[in-house]
Amino acid sequence: MRNAALILGIIGGIWGMIVGFFGYGYTVFMDMFGSDVGDLAHQVNNPQLIRVVSLLSPILAIAGGAMARSRNMAAGVLLLVSAAGMFYGFGFNVFTMFPIAMCGLGGILAIAAQQPDPH
Repeated sequence: MRNAALILGIIGGIWGMIVGFFGYGYTVFMDMFGSDVGDLAHQVNNPQLIRVVSLLSPILAIAGGAMARSRNMAAGVLLLVSAAGMFYGFGFNVFTMFPIAMCGLGGILAIAAQQPDPH
């Protein structure tokens, strides 16, 4: 279970980084070119929240995944906080469903792993 949490956390964090790059970049683009680009795009309500979530959630997911084998409880908490942050910042949609689900499942598996994995 710890190995599964490790893999899910790292892959979820990488997918979260991709979503975070676009989320952060979108808010910067809207700041540079005005809050409205016709009917095509509008600035989000809280760009600072998107920027913080874009940076922190993937880092927490990768860190949680990396420590899943040695410190499973801390890793599980980090993965669940990462999933909650992505859900709160970006919502649940076609781009975030996999990183949220992977981080959430990895967090549950890491917390549920009571004994070390058999070799």
